[in-house]
Amino acid sequence: MLIKTYGSAVFGVNALTITIEVSIGGGNRYHIVGLPDNAIKESLRRIESAIQSAGLKMPRQKIVINLAPADIRKEGSAYDLPIAMGILAASGQIESAALDKYFIMGELSLDGGLQPIKGALPISIQARTAGFKGFILPKDNSREAAIVTELLVYGMCNLSEVVAFFNGTAQPEPVIVNTRDEFYNNVSNYEQDFSDVKGQENIKRALEIAAAGGHNLILIGPPGAGKTMLAKRLPTILPPLNLQEALETTKIHSVAGKLNAAESLMTERPYRSPHHTISDMALVGGGANPQPGEISLAHNGVLFLDELPEFKRSVLEVMRQPLEDRSVTISRSRLSVEYPASFMLIASMNP
Repeated sequence: MLIKTYGSAVFGVNALTITIEVSIGGGNRYHIVGLPDNAIKESLRRIESAIQSAGLKMPRQKIVINLAPADIRKEGSAYDLPIAMGILAASGQIESAALDKYFIMGELSLDGGLQPIKGALPISIQARTAGFKGFILPKDNSREAAIVTELLVYGMCNLSEVVAFFNGTAQPEPVIVNTRDEFYNNVSNYEQDFSDVKGQENIKRALEIAAAGGHNLILIGPPGAGKTMLAKRLPTILPPLNLQEALETTKIHSVAGKLNAAESLMTERPYRSPHHTISDMALVGGGANPQPGEISLAHNGVLFLDELPEFKRSVLEVMRQPLEDRSVTISRSRLSVEYPASFMLIASMNP
């Protein structure tokens, strides 16, 4: 029997619909095709244990799983849940009528629990764009995904809850986040504030001018003069994020897996302070599976380079183009992704 479930792959800060096709027939081997990485190839061990923990049975037949489009590389452990649901539906253990109406994503533990995933917000946006009714994902990511309106978002704790949902034996309430209330209630809610700084009138005036015009700045002074303290408080005098900027910033941090379960929308301007031993790739982004770098995580906020002369020359050189273009394009042999990188650069050094 052939069953299709639907998930998503994230490229850059956008997502693409992935169809997970599961076929069960004669034989006794498991096959996953469609350019899966090692995390996906290992998923059947996790899925088997999770299915048994939920009181269900892993079929002892030939199972072929295809991740379409088959020419795009799939990465990460978030495909565990849609594959598991496809196997259960193809073996007749759950109802399959509603499977094609939902995006399903989540990493499975051996006991059937659901672990958080990266990129829940762009995946949720893609689910709405593609016309799906809802999105089923781990509970820790549910508030982040629920920012998207006109989409039913269900946060689940384990495989048993997802099975009960599709069998109709449980009807959980969708997670609802009032994006505008969430944003306006928490906007510019910083732990520290520029008003904490006593004296230092000259440098405070310089920082106010830099914040007003979005200028870059270098602070030169002896150790202990307060350079880092001032830089940390600079985001608190920048104009508050607007809703569009907050969504952009949240999307980048979602892709990088930097949001915690309590957060649904970032309402503070980001402040990033990488150590001077950082590599070129960690600063601008990249890797075999491209991820946002520090300059993208600082988008709409402040990037602080403490002890500027200690940074490698190559690291400083690669920032030249992003500073001008306000974005960075990372090209690999198989794909090219673009990340936004509009930030204020603040550097400090000793005289």
